Amino acid sequence: MLFWRRCRLGLRRGFRRSACLQIAALVALWLLAEGLVRQLGLPVPGGIVGLGALLLVFALRWWSPLSFARGARLLLAEMLLFFIPAAMILLDNRQMFGWLGLKLLLVVVGGTVLVMATTAVTVELLLRWSGRDAH
Repeated sequence: MLFWRRCRLGLRRGFRRSACLQIAALVALWLLAEGLVRQLGLPVPGGIVGLGALLLVFALRWWSPLSFARGARLLLAEMLLFFIPAAMILLDNRQMFGWLGLKLLLVVVGGTVLVMATTAVTVELLLRWSGRDAH
């Protein structure tokens, strides 16, 4: 029994120290969720189902969010790389620098502002609601 406990602790330590393993686990979870969505024909993206599964895993305390800290930090640090293909598309399509681009920019900025405002209002209402129940 002691042997298995030590093995499990060693695997946890190795997982927490390796950003590559953490990213691989997130990608594996995403791929599993994507496969599930396709098999069941669900009308939601696999990434959303994967995020829900990850939140469930955290809520059940099977994994800790701290277990993914290094991988998440690495992904966030290299986030700019995700936007390079979009920048190349802009260079190939000159019409994006005219009215069409301005309209798209307004839609993206407006959508972002609406999402941020809705999130802020939701959080504020939930904090007030949870504070009322505490008293």
